Amino acid sequence: MSYKHFIKDNRNELSILLKKGYFQKEIAETLGKDPSSISREIRSNSVNGIYNPEKAQVKSKVKRLKSKYQCMKIVKYPELIKYIEINLRDKHWTPEEIAGRWNNERKIKISTPSIYKYLYSNRGQSLCKYLCSKRYTSRKRKEGGKTKKQIIPNRISIEERPEVINSRIEFGHWEGDTLGKIRADSEVVVGLTERMSRFILIDKVPRLKFTVDGFKMLLNPHHDIFKSLTLDNGVENVRYEELNIDTYFCHPYSSWEKGAIENCFQRLRRFIPKKASLKDYSRKDIISFAVIMNNTPRKCLNWKTPREVFEE
Repeated sequence: MSYKHFIKDNRNELSILLKKGYFQKEIAETLGKDPSSISREIRSNSVNGIYNPEKAQVKSKVKRLKSKYQCMKIVKYPELIKYIEINLRDKHWTPEEIAGRWNNERKIKISTPSIYKYLYSNRGQSLCKYLCSKRYTSRKRKEGGKTKKQIIPNRISIEERPEVINSRIEFGHWEGDTLGKIRADSEVVVGLTERMSRFILIDKVPRLKFTVDGFKMLLNPHHDIFKSLTLDNGVENVRYEELNIDTYFCHPYSSWEKGAIENCFQRLRRFIPKKASLKDYSRKDIISFAVIMNNTPRKCLNWKTPREVFEE
């Protein structure tokens, strides 16, 4: 029998049947409720041992209102409140990341919905501004577009990419891309992310045509751990052969085929909103955003940070 909350009519009927001397089991059959629900309703919402339907309705409503704003476990643990505040405000972690990391480190467990419940209550309202923006919801893809002419020389399709790369079981396989910009900007953010660890490297280049130069700049300190690279078909990648790395290309208009870098850039949008100008961000700022992202626990990494997995 599926559970449903008592409503006012149920309580009126319950009161009448109690006064007529019906047993709780008979009342349950009449109201279509479980006998334990009848017993719990009488026990919880009686006043001075007497079940009054109007008083029971008020008492039940007050309990439900309180339950929504007590935030359950969180208000009982000042340490947990401080942990939520610091990581949400200063480290830009999401409630899911906070809950995951907390649960990995402590015996007292907390759920992601409980953190949201705390934030949406009057106690946590001041922290809501640090939550991720809804602008990151997925957009519908345009249909009927023409396939872009391929201009990448000696292009190797992602269909030929080995399964060891697709399955993320081997370290050293990367994805690269550029962050979208407003028309008024000439500067571009370039990024590389390692598929297994989700570790990201980002920097800024003067123009889109310098994308491959940006990749070289990011790649040089780590060249020995670059086994392959996956890119899209943008004209900025035409010089990819200069990188001297096995490179695979997604199908046209199929950005989801390099989901690791797309996800990282989506996270980067927390710091660089879509309509923001890159002129307002120095190279030092952009590199610092990568540091924050690389030190943020990820659910897909069992709540380890990309840096921890990368260094392992």
